[in-house]
Amino acid sequence: MKISKTALIFLGVGIFVVLVAILGMTYSQQGQEQSRLNQELTLAQMRFKAYASEQLSSQQEELESRLTRLESRLKNTKSSLYQSIQSIEITETLYEVAEACGVEIVEVSSPGLASKELEGITYSFLTLAVKVEGEVFNLIDFIDAWTKEYPTGVVESAEINVPQLTEEEEEEETEEELEKPSVDLKLLIYTYEGD
Repeated sequence: MKISKTALIFLGVGIFVVLVAILGMTYSQQGQEQSRLNQELTLAQMRFKAYASEQLSSQQEELESRLTRLESRLKNTKSSLYQSIQSIEITETLYEVAEACGVEIVEVSSPGLASKELEGITYSFLTLAVKVEGEVFNLIDFIDAWTKEYPTGVVESAEINVPQLTEEEEEEETEEELEKPSVDLKLLIYTYEGD
């Protein structure tokens, strides 16, 4: 079976047309797919920008709010630390608190005002050594009342001494001669005298 040259040309042209049609359809489908993907990418980018700006905006607001609160707390802390720590005033307050609690201050001493720096902030403090006598519960009330009077004060150490007498010693000594319970305190009062 012999095919003529014309038939071969028609057959070749037919195959070429079919191939061109297949390539055209493939190219068209690829273009549509590319267009769909571009639209999805554009939509995703818009969503990301909107989400990122909302997220960043809410984070910025939250961080600004926290900064405001922290600045306010710092200001309040500084103002609460800003108080006079003159030893005369403090000693007077100690005696007033002692009288209110029914105890007696036997001794008060202080090496004077000192300064320290903590995280770039310089603050002053006064150290007091105080010996107080009285009933044990009154001594505890005194310590509690003093810390309420000076919220920037710290009881660095407290040593309560309760004398233990035998029955014979108690019978021999009069009430005035009995050694009273006492507490030796080391008190620190902090202040801030900055900007």
